[in-house]
Amino acid sequence: MTDNQDTTEEAEETERTIIRSGREFEQEYRLDATEAGEFLIRLGEQLRDDDELRIVDEKWELPFAFGEPIELEIDFDGVGDPELEIELELPGRTDEKGPDVR
Repeated sequence: MTDNQDTTEEAEETERTIIRSGREFEQEYRLDATEAGEFLIRLGEQLRDDDELRIVDEKWELPFAFGEPIELEIDFDGVGDPELEIELELPGRTDEKGPDVR
């Protein structure tokens, strides 16, 4: 990579809005199965390998330190137009420590 490419990538990263605690944020996408699958694979790898997610779009970045347990919900509606909904709910990680016992 050339120095010019490095500078361009750094500028793009600094122009993204960082989504932080204390803010509500929602973004919806309509993807084809391949794109959705690739996203889920990368998400799964981060869940498996790290204790923090980093989800990035052209305009925003969402770093999220998650805790456990993670809630997984599978909802199938087979009436009319069948629909399958898969939802992950990740609690935020806390750095709080329990009290001492003396």
